[in-house]
Amino acid sequence: MALSAGDAAEIVGRLDASGVWYCLEGGWGVDALLEEQTREHGDLDVGVRADDAGRVCAVLSEFEANRDEWPVRLLLKDARGRRVDCHPLTFDERGDGRQAGPDGESYRWPREHLGVRGRIGGRDVRCISAELQLRWHEHEDFDDVDWHDVHALCDRFGLAPGRGQTDRPGFVAPKRLGRAP
Repeated sequence: MALSAGDAAEIVGRLDASGVWYCLEGGWGVDALLEEQTREHGDLDVGVRADDAGRVCAVLSEFEANRDEWPVRLLLKDARGRRVDCHPLTFDERGDGRQAGPDGESYRWPREHLGVRGRIGGRDVRCISAELQLRWHEHEDFDDVDWHDVHALCDRFGLAPGRGQTDRPGFVAPKRLGRAP
């Protein structure tokens, strides 16, 4: 099931209203930076403070929480099929976030790339920067959906694609099967 702009704006609005800090990334993070929906999205990717995971679950109480991949992610899904992929972050004294990776590594969310403003469905939202989006799109299963996002950001913000992001790959990654690209 696709997660609409209205769904994304409603979910983020509930987080805002409850005082939960968040930062969008992924597909809706890209479209928020572009201030328009450029494709369908299967979920909403959002960084949250690890300490706020319980609050996120309370705010989105109709969503069932799957903690199988904790502390890498907290997956939420409701009866309508809407999905929220929460990335728990711990912050250091400088304000940089860290997200645990599946193989023991960690991903740095640099403070200077957090809190950029975008818009979804007319709602002001907090996102990671376009530059960080490009950096995080440099991965081994870079596919046509990623290519679309990277080139939309590069065109809008006058950025250059990163390593391995210039040519369209010509496939959609298996991780997207059963999800709207």
